[in-house]
Amino acid sequence: MLLPWLVAWRIKPNTVSLLGMACGLIAGFAYSHVPARPWLALGFLLMVAWHVLDGVDGQLARLTQTQSELGKVLDGVCDYITFIAVYVALALSLAPRDGDWVLWVVALAGACHAVQAAAYEAQRQFYDVWGWGRGSRQLRGKAADPKGSAFGLLHRLYGVLQHVALGNNLEMNAELGAVLQAAPHRAESLRRRYRETFAPDVRSWAVMSSNYRTAGIFLFAAAGFPMGYFLTEIVLLSPVCFWMIRRQNRRLAGFLRELAVAG
Repeated sequence: MLLPWLVAWRIKPNTVSLLGMACGLIAGFAYSHVPARPWLALGFLLMVAWHVLDGVDGQLARLTQTQSELGKVLDGVCDYITFIAVYVALALSLAPRDGDWVLWVVALAGACHAVQAAAYEAQRQFYDVWGWGRGSRQLRGKAADPKGSAFGLLHRLYGVLQHVALGNNLEMNAELGAVLQAAPHRAESLRRRYRETFAPDVRSWAVMSSNYRTAGIFLFAAAGFPMGYFLTEIVLLSPVCFWMIRRQNRRLAGFLRELAVAG
């Protein structure tokens, strides 16, 4: 419903991303009023609005053929700023009541969130690159921004975070890229085989998506225990993320062995 209006008004995808970030920042302000229920509801609705705009900006870019690495990085930056705003707001609201230890817990949860989100996005991008032949230049080993802009620096830093999160998963994906490059005549069959093998795994990574985080923040805050969300991110989601990375590494190694056996 929103997409045709944006096209008619000639709104740029990056503008949509920034509007989403604005919703996220205001959501942070709303969550700073925890535990007031009307403010919590407003914060949740604003984060839902951010999700809508976050999805529409990519659709708009594809529809208008205006995709760019700048837009991709801006989209990721806006996502992080939204959660940073909400995390900081909750931390500053809780610290005077519960103590400064809250700040350290929220900071640790934010670091865990960054690693989990990097791993989640990398798996989605790998699926696009190897399953469909489209996606991130960074995962293909190309520079994020030849002009060396601030956004290019952020993109490279995000790449470093993905390396930290995924380890030798990146090396195995590079090996898979070499296989596809060495056998271009078999690329389509290999991509189809990759999709059949890894589609269930990619779907399971949705547990790390921002949708569940948005719902979790609201539900824990509405229940009067917002710290429960941050503790869940540290104690539950971090081990789950580590296990999923290990599982993905094993399956990718097995997939490469099958390709080697098949010649």
